[in-house]
Amino acid sequence: MADLLTHVLVPFVLLTVAGWRVDWLDRRWTVLSMGGAAIPDLVKLNLVLDASTVGERVGLPLTYAPFSSLGGVLLVAGVITLAFERRHWRRVYGLLVGGGLSALLLDGMRVYADGHASAWLYPFTYWRPPTPSLYVSSDPAVLVVTLAIAAIVFVVDERRTRS
Repeated sequence: MADLLTHVLVPFVLLTVAGWRVDWLDRRWTVLSMGGAAIPDLVKLNLVLDASTVGERVGLPLTYAPFSSLGGVLLVAGVITLAFERRHWRRVYGLLVGGGLSALLLDGMRVYADGHASAWLYPFTYWRPPTPSLYVSSDPAVLVVTLAIAAIVFVVDERRTRS
């Protein structure tokens, strides 16, 4: 779950800092983007609910793999956006997709055995972009660094809002 927490903290850091300059970008919108960052990790539903079992119940073959792709992010973000008032749809969709893209980009920088990231641009292409192999997702140092940066941004933001 360290990977999920890292995915969620990155939009928190980026949008909190951006919110210091952009008036409308307050915490409620930042949290929405953090939720968007969790969309690619819906693939981990398989740990709790086997896709083949759900597929048998529905009567269709099912896999959770597309959740961790651009198409999955766009689709799930669209469904979530419908739960908001129509006047907020553009902003909500943009923030959800932005959060999802940040998670996909982070995943694209992980170490892969063959030097290429997953096909996260699916369904637009099956091309697997090369990865810089910056980190292993199970490495606790990545989470520690992300938590430290998020804590600093949180403290600075709290001081800014108090004054």
